Amino acid sequence: MLTVRDLLRVKGGTVYSISPETLTLDALRFMTKKNVGALMVLDEGLIAGIISERDFVHSIASGGQCQLDQPVSETMTTQVVTVRPEQTIEDCMQLMTLGRFRHLPVLETGRLVGLISIGDVVKAIIGEQSSMIHNLEDYIHGPNVE
Repeated sequence: MLTVRDLLRVKGGTVYSISPETLTLDALRFMTKKNVGALMVLDEGLIAGIISERDFVHSIASGGQCQLDQPVSETMTTQVVTVRPEQTIEDCMQLMTLGRFRHLPVLETGRLVGLISIGDVVKAIIGEQSSMIHNLEDYIHGPNVE
């Protein structure tokens, strides 16, 4: 069973972050530059929140516009669900599905060591299932030797 640690070994532990005072437009530009769907919001090294594309959409939908000159602290999600490296990918899928969010920060002994997305989790699960199917086919039919 794959764990978050296994996923981070492949993906890497790079986490892009901003401060709560970062302006919305600057956050959007940074997300675009790094080609990511979410940024961690850190205040003196501690998680203050997370800001995602979905947060910006909700802000626009609820207020009719997105205030590009306001700090992300006005829009970010502050109740951040996290996971530990030893948790399974299936745990993550369940958390994301039930909570209806797409990103999970990874904490190890209170320190931010990664950020995984629903895409990362789905890719890992598909890879694991493909490998299992291949192994079962080899078991049933014998290895495919050409």
